[in-house]
Amino acid sequence: MKNPATNDELTFFYRAVLALETEEECRAFFDDLLTLNELVSIPQRLEVARMLNEGKPFLEITEKTGASTATIGRVSRCLKRGADGYKTILGRIR
Repeated sequence: MKNPATNDELTFFYRAVLALETEEECRAFFDDLLTLNELVSIPQRLEVARMLNEGKPFLEITEKTGASTATIGRVSRCLKRGADGYKTILGRIR
């Protein structure tokens, strides 16, 4: 498998996302692109990241979001040692 960072399809996807101009365009694109489960799980991860960033405990996050402890742990690792994608977004949408 090719490294995703150099994958032409992934680059095209990133450019497609950056070409979206409004929340309505985003909604339409992701409604077409993602399955119902993905439309639930991806925003859930962002909410988990927001709550972790605010210092909320795992149990509270699980109760509020329904996310598994495995998901919360993965998001937590990304916040601590990831590519800073969550931190960038959370800093911009406060």
